[in-house]
Amino acid sequence: MKKTILLNSKELKITIDRLVCQLVENHNTFSNTILVGLQPRGKYLCEKIVHALKSDYNIENPNNGLLDITFYRDDFRRGEKILKPSKTDFNLSVENKNVVFIDDVLFTGRTVRAALTAIESFGRPKSIELLILIDRRFSRELPIQPDYKGIQVDVYENQKVSIEWSDESMGNYVYIKSTKEHE
Repeated sequence: MKKTILLNSKELKITIDRLVCQLVENHNTFSNTILVGLQPRGKYLCEKIVHALKSDYNIENPNNGLLDITFYRDDFRRGEKILKPSKTDFNLSVENKNVVFIDDVLFTGRTVRAALTAIESFGRPKSIELLILIDRRFSRELPIQPDYKGIQVDVYENQKVSIEWSDESMGNYVYIKSTKEHE
């Protein structure tokens, strides 16, 4: 399968830095904010954001966790493929806190819908925002829009947008992977 690079390692770092700047502008000290990486792929972006907040902005220990939404999905047990949950690493109450969901790609909106349901198990947030690295804007099935977005792309339905976080030869990068029909 052919890969088309959307963001190389340097461009990806710049995009993440811009997203972090926007978060700092809106959340200042992060004293009333919780960053929530949506498992499985939002984990890596959340880790990079937390690292940047600590190292570049001297935000000491921003509240963050990882939320698995597998059992809250509307397609759970509907297909032949058995969905395997990721670890939820979330020991915080979101009661009256500002929550920022963090995920890599916004596609149909179903992951975010499931996260909205799942977060209720940890309290009632004051507000919920959505930070997305890649917004596939014309593929939405639910009326969900990001508050923070890295880039917006328009791709065919049969194309997948992915992030490679640890390629030894190229570093981190974002790419589109096409099926054979559109290569």
